[in-house]
Amino acid sequence: MAGGGMIVADVSVVPLGEGTSVSAFVKKAVKALDGSGLKVMHGPMSTSLEAESLDELFAAVSKAHEAVIAAGARRVVTTVKIDDRRDKQHCMKSKMDAVR
Repeated sequence: MAGGGMIVADVSVVPLGEGTSVSAFVKKAVKALDGSGLKVMHGPMSTSLEAESLDELFAAVSKAHEAVIAAGARRVVTTVKIDDRRDKQHCMKSKMDAVR
């Protein structure tokens, strides 16, 4: 990425209408993201990713979304928040270090 850093994104994949506990579905999304080849940081409400391009990011997000559908969810809401900073290098670690 010329002149810039990694794309840092926050991703949440949520099946709707599948009951109170959706951890079995979320595990499928997590497994897909872990297998994406991207750097992944799981949190209690979402997963953060580092990608070099939007294409790379959206390919990983698509796999996570589709994994939840393949697991039987009939409706899935996937939310993506993207920080695409082009003026300097940044990554998940540098963002965390900046607030410490």
